[in-house]
Amino acid sequence: MPLALLALAMGAFGIGTTEFVIMGLLPEVAGTFDVSIPTAGYLVSGYAVGVMLGAPLMTIVGTKISRKRMLMLLMGLFIVGNVLSAVAPVFGLMLAGRVVASLAHGAFFGIGSVVAAELVAPEKKAGAIAMMFTGLTVANVVGVPIGTLIGQQVGWRATFFVVAALGVLGLLGVARLVPDMPKAEGVRLRHEMAAFRNVQVLLAMAMTVLGFGGVFAAITYITPMMTSVAGYADTSVTWLLVLFGLGMVVGNLVGGRFADRALMPMLYVSLSGLAVVLALFTVAAHDKLASAVVVFLIGALGFATVPPLQKRVLDHAAGAPTLASAVNIGAFNLGNALSAWLGGIVIAAGLGYTAPNWVGAALATGAVLLAVVSSAIERRTNTAGRIVTGAVPAPEPARATARH
Repeated sequence: MPLALLALAMGAFGIGTTEFVIMGLLPEVAGTFDVSIPTAGYLVSGYAVGVMLGAPLMTIVGTKISRKRMLMLLMGLFIVGNVLSAVAPVFGLMLAGRVVASLAHGAFFGIGSVVAAELVAPEKKAGAIAMMFTGLTVANVVGVPIGTLIGQQVGWRATFFVVAALGVLGLLGVARLVPDMPKAEGVRLRHEMAAFRNVQVLLAMAMTVLGFGGVFAAITYITPMMTSVAGYADTSVTWLLVLFGLGMVVGNLVGGRFADRALMPMLYVSLSGLAVVLALFTVAAHDKLASAVVVFLIGALGFATVPPLQKRVLDHAAGAPTLASAVNIGAFNLGNALSAWLGGIVIAAGLGYTAPNWVGAALATGAVLLAVVSSAIERRTNTAGRIVTGAVPAPEPARATARH
C-alpha cells in the first residue's frame, strides 16, 4: 500500500476522534450548559447534518483546485471548528463549532476515497479505502477513549483542544505525504451530478443511511445506557468505547478484504447480523458481560459495511466518482443524525435508555431489504444486457424425429 494512505489515515484519525468522542462526554457537556441528555445529543445529530450538507458543498468547491490542496483546506476547517467548540461559552456556539468541523468530514473522506482508490490496482480498491478508514476506526480505540478520559478528568474543553492538535498533525501529514494529484480534466459539475441518476448509486446511499443509522441509534446513547441499565461506572465508558473501536477496526478490515471478492454477500451478512445484534441489545444491555460483547459486535458489523458500500458507489459512479463518494459519506452521517434524533424521541417518550436499540434494529432491517432489491435489479439488468448483446445462447433447434 502507498505511503500516502498513511497520511489519509492520519487525517481520518483526527476526524474520527472528534466525531465519536462527544458520545462519551454527553453528561459532562449537558451539565456544563444545563441542558438535558437528549438536547446534548444534538451535538451528535448536528455534526451529522453538517457532514451531510457539507459533503456536496465542499466537494463542489474542490472541483476547482487540486485534490491535495482541497484535503489540506478541509483539515484547516476541521481545526477551526474544534477550537470553536473548545472555547464556546454557550451551548449554541458549541453546536456551531461542531457544524463547522463537520463541514470538512464528508468531503475529506469522499475525496480521500477517490485518491486512495487511484493509488492502487483496480482489484485492491476496497482494501485501499479500508486502509484510509482504518484511521477512523483506530480513533475509536485510541483517540476516543483518551479523549473521553481527558474530558472526564480535566474537562471536556481540553478534549477538543487536543482534537484540534490532532487536526494539525493530519494537515502536516497530508502536506508531506500525499502526492500533488491534479484535479481531473474535463470533469464538470453536471458530470458529477449524473451519477445520481443511477438507481444503484441511490440504493447504495440509502443502505448507508439505514445501516449505519442502526449503529448510531444504540451508540449515541451508550453512556446513559451502560451506566443506568447495565450498571457500569462512569469511568468504564472509556473501555466500552475501546471495545466498540476494536470492533470497528476488525469489521473495517474484514469488510475491505471481502468486498473485493464478494461485495453483496458481505453486505448481506454484515447488515443482517447488525439487525439481529441490535435487537438482542435490548436484553443484553441488562448484563455487564453480554452488553460488552454486543458493543464490540455492533462496531464490527456496522463498520464491515463501510468499504463495500463506498466501493459500490465508486463502481456505479465510475465516470465522475468524487461528488458521489462524498455524498455517500454524508449518507453515513445522515443515518447518524436520523438515528440520534429517533433515539432521543423514544427516550424522551419514557421508553427507557434501551429503546433506541429497537430503532437501530428496524433501520438495519430496512438496509437488508434494500440490499435484496439492489441485487435483484442488478441481476435483471445484467440478464437484459446479455439478451440485447446476444450473449444468452439461443435455444437449441428441435431435433428431427427419425423415421423408420
